[in-house]
Amino acid sequence: MPGQIGLKIDPNILSKLKFNGTIVLVTGTNGKTSTSNMIADLFETAGKKVISNRRGDNMRAGIATTILTNTSINGKVKADAMVLEVDELNVRHILPQLKVNALVVTNFFRDQLDRAREMEQLIETIEQVLPTFEGTLILNGNDPNVVRLADKAPNADCCFFEIAQCASSSEHNFEASEGKFCPRCGHRLEYSYYQYSHIGAFHCTNCHFATPAPDIALTNIDLGHRRFCWNNETYQAPQDGLYAIYNCAAVCAVADTFTIQHSCVDKVFKKAHQPWGRNEHFQFGDQTCILNLIKNPTGANEVMKVIESHPEEKAVLVVLNDHEQDGTDVSWIYDTHFEKILTSTTEAILCSGTRAYDMALRLRYESYSGDIQVIEDLQQAIDQLLSIKQCTLFVIATYTALLPTRNAISRRVKK
Repeated sequence: MPGQIGLKIDPNILSKLKFNGTIVLVTGTNGKTSTSNMIADLFETAGKKVISNRRGDNMRAGIATTILTNTSINGKVKADAMVLEVDELNVRHILPQLKVNALVVTNFFRDQLDRAREMEQLIETIEQVLPTFEGTLILNGNDPNVVRLADKAPNADCCFFEIAQCASSSEHNFEASEGKFCPRCGHRLEYSYYQYSHIGAFHCTNCHFATPAPDIALTNIDLGHRRFCWNNETYQAPQDGLYAIYNCAAVCAVADTFTIQHSCVDKVFKKAHQPWGRNEHFQFGDQTCILNLIKNPTGANEVMKVIESHPEEKAVLVVLNDHEQDGTDVSWIYDTHFEKILTSTTEAILCSGTRAYDMALRLRYESYSGDIQVIEDLQQAIDQLLSIKQCTLFVIATYTALLPTRNAISRRVKK
């Protein structure tokens, strides 16, 4: 509400505030909340007073609320640093209003087509405000759709982060991918290896567009133990999955850009408080219940890999909603590799949410021979899941389903 009122009084209110500290914006399809929270922790560990929209209020009004509620009556922002998660479509509103020192871009994937439109259109909204940007672009060098932003920012410095080829990398890609063609000349991109989706080492056979030389490179990736190396130091990621290590790479890039000590980086990774629903663990007697957010094919595929990596018996609840914030078009579930979790070790699959029957049909098409139950009432679905014994329990939920699902679990489980 404060942000809505402030922007109604003066649409340019953010540009008129007094602030001489550091401003870091974080955007991208996946990983925004986890990455921005760790970056906020990084500055706080370095002794700075930080304001950040940690709850993920990343639209224009939410960002304005975060800043205005930390501003004195004379317009002075009461902080040393601002770390702000920004929705991709809102970058064009926020970047020109603030003196941003660094813009961190995690990745670009197809997401919420009915709201965000095709990815090409979304990226162009960001490119339009980059020609006058004079800060540092901190970019995922393994994503061609992110690397292309550097071409549109002639006055900016660039810092590219990447992850070296590892055991989970592959020469071929069978996942939903948006990085097939060169953004400069339109020719097909060739890949030396893929990490996941279109993330990997790429080059154009027609022009010089290619994976840039990295400023930050994470090596010796050990997904089983969540370990990696940077500058001859070994760190541990706070979450499972390669995508979580990419979030860490972005944090390392910020630390390098602002000359923050490695000891601070290590503390952040060891103590990182993960946002709700991002590989969040709950304990129910001797059973573990793990909650994850899914919202697009690429992010969902990475969650499928994490679940697949658990070899023990498991049961899975999928909560699929189709509200505006989720995206009313749920056809993306057909680009998600649900077969990864439909194995002999999966005891049962439960479906809930506004599109529970669509989800059940999608799973049935994979010829899963196990039990698929549709339970429309969310609390009943959670209770049914928790009644399945001697299994690791997994819950995956879309955006508007995440908090209600978490609340339903919390009523029954001690975290």
